[in-house]
Amino acid sequence: DFATPRAVLTGHDYEITCAAICAELGLVISGSKEGPCLIHSMNGDLLRTLEVPERLQGPESCLRPKLIQASREGHCVIYYENGLFCVFSVNGRLQATMETDDKIR
Repeated sequence: DFATPRAVLTGHDYEITCAAICAELGLVISGSKEGPCLIHSMNGDLLRTLEVPERLQGPESCLRPKLIQASREGHCVIYYENGLFCVFSVNGRLQATMETDDKIR
């Protein structure tokens, strides 16, 4: 038997740097090198774009997501290269932010 993909997720213009799957909610959340984070259904439908408001972006024009984690309660935590943490709802609403100088892995 050959493995076949369940779905092909589209929407990013650059390479994917991080991704998370929330099986409980049927979501795939991904971030790319030069773009926003996207929420897809497990079937491949693009549902939401998670973008940080411009007032939080600083001197660089685009934030680069490094880590993503989704919870079964519907929260998505994204850590960006510049030390910014953002918490989004699965509806795309920014709920909280925090900056840190620590190295997160």
